[in-house]
Order: sequence, then C-alpha cells, then structure tokens
Amino acid sequence: MPRIAPITGKSDVPAQHHAVVDEVVRVFGNVRGPFSMLLHSPKLAERLLPLVTFFRDESVVEGRLRSVAILAAVREREAAYVWSAQVAAARRNGVADQVIDLLRAKGDPAGLPAEEREIVTYVRQLMRTNRVDRAAFDALARRRGPQWLVEMTAAANYFAMLSGVVNALEVEAPGSAKGRIWVMMSPVTRRTGSSQ
Repeated sequence: MPRIAPITGKSDVPAQHHAVVDEVVRVFGNVRGPFSMLLHSPKLAERLLPLVTFFRDESVVEGRLRSVAILAAVREREAAYVWSAQVAAARRNGVADQVIDLLRAKGDPAGLPAEEREIVTYVRQLMRTNRVDRAAFDALARRRGPQWLVEMTAAANYFAMLSGVVNALEVEAPGSAKGRIWVMMSPVTRRTGSSQ
C-alpha cells in the first residue's frame, strides 16, 4: 500500500488542476503509478508529463535502444512499478526477452550486441556512481553523437527519478507481491539472497 493516498482522478485534486489530470489520462489512459503520486503536486506533474511524450514520440533515440537504457536504469533503482510498465514498452519497441531477462538479473552484458552492451555499461555506471568513465562515454559518443547521447542520458535519468518517487512512496507494481518482480535473478543472487 502506498505511503500516501494515490490520486485517481479529478475528484482528488482542486478544480483548477483538473486539466492536468485530463492530460495524464490522455497520455496514459488513466491515472496510475508515479503520476498518481506526482499529482499531489499538480504543477510538478504538469511540467514532468511532457517528457513522457517527448521520450516516446520525439526523441532521436529509437525506441528499442531507449528501452534498453530505461530498463537498465530502473533495474539499478529496483523500482518494480516502473520496471513492470517499461518491460511492456520495451517488448513493443522490439527488445528481446533475453535482453530483458539479462537486465532483470543484473547479468553481464558482454554477450549483447555492441551498442546494447555499451548502453547497459554506460547507464549502470551512471546509476551506480553518478559518473561515466571515459571509455564508456567515448564508445557511445563516437557511435551516435551529442544529441543522441544527451537524450539517452536524460531518458535514463528521467525514469530513474520516477523510480525514486515510486520507491519512496511505496507504489507497488500492479498485481505483484513486494519483490516478486525480481524472481528471475542471477544464479549468484539466488544462492546468496543478495543482489549484485
């Protein structure tokens, strides 16, 4: 159960903020997840919502690779709700189940195709240390260029921020018991009970 009551519709916000709720419903179909919490600050929700459609519809980072970056970020943040929602998007964007399983298990990306491996390495470094080493940065910068790299970095961090919101406020993934989303763990995690 979330730590604060979720906003579920217009009746939960003052009338002057009904348009923000309408926009959330337009983008997602209903009010749920991070935006059920963010709507407690309607002006904040109003400012963050356009990034959802930007990353989905306007970013130069194609959907498949953007999804790899997002999943790598939210897995590092262990945000079951955001993971669950983004796995569905990743599949629609053509991310293979083997890649999703590897990210879920925090597995070694060495066997991935070069670009996916570089993205996973970059994002994991960023999420774990708030830095990216020169080799990881240069690999993607050479391959894609500044705009692509900035937008991919921003997408990973945007979804990491949403992960922080759902984690702090304990918004669970729909239909899942706490922690059950991570059932497919690496062999090391299964044996020791600890995450990498």
